[in-house]
Amino acid sequence: MKIALAESSHFHAPSTIEKKAKKAQELISLGNQGGEGWFLTAEMMELIEDGVENIVCVQPFACLPNHVMGKGMIKPIRQKYPLSNIAPIDYDPGASEVNQLNRIKLMMETAKRNLDRKN
Repeated sequence: MKIALAESSHFHAPSTIEKKAKKAQELISLGNQGGEGWFLTAEMMELIEDGVENIVCVQPFACLPNHVMGKGMIKPIRQKYPLSNIAPIDYDPGASEVNQLNRIKLMMETAKRNLDRKN
């Protein structure tokens, strides 16, 4: 898979975990092991640097550590990447579908405004 993606003109091969760790250390300690720990932060940073500034960060049911790490790192990521547009979406029994859809729509509206600012 990595070889095919590396040869593609449309996609990038995933980076190594060592590269992700180095990237994450710019904002978070590698000692953070709750939920996705530092890995989620590294993936979001990598996506943004690859031009994917609009990210839906899906928070799975009953994963409190991921809620803390995912949501907790959004502000530092936005400070480093001002055009980043990250929408954390909770998928648990307490989250209504209407709220989830509204948050995604709001993220898309922000993406459109950011695109207009770039042009």
